[in-house]
Amino acid sequence: MKKDIFIPKVEHVYLAVVKEYNNEYECDDWVAYIINNKDTDLEMVLIVSEGFDKDTSAKTSVMRHKIDKLPAKSYAKVELLQEEVLKLSNSFNVSFFEGQQMYDKKFVFEKGTIKERYLRMIPLLNKKGVLKK
Repeated sequence: MKKDIFIPKVEHVYLAVVKEYNNEYECDDWVAYIINNKDTDLEMVLIVSEGFDKDTSAKTSVMRHKIDKLPAKSYAKVELLQEEVLKLSNSFNVSFFEGQQMYDKKFVFEKGTIKERYLRMIPLLNKKGVLKK
């Protein structure tokens, strides 16, 4: 039965964790962004995030986010990641509609991969961060 369900491959939608300066608190923050590099809008974007560590069974609360419409060639801030959460693996389950078709993809930042030495310039955002495709 499950083999009969068609789940299309997600392309040109990315998740990035960026280090950016917070003017209000005068410090650097790690922020997760969703990037729509498609030529079409995404609708009803649902993002479920969670931090976890398989070795210690440590977990964060599950966070849920909704974006009604993410226009083509744009991005949106998803959530702030505290330093303590960076010591864990962080997963972001992203579901959205493109036209009448639903898409779903899981982005996982393994523990230890969100660090300054891994920062690269991210197109469209024009900020340095860690990108998951």
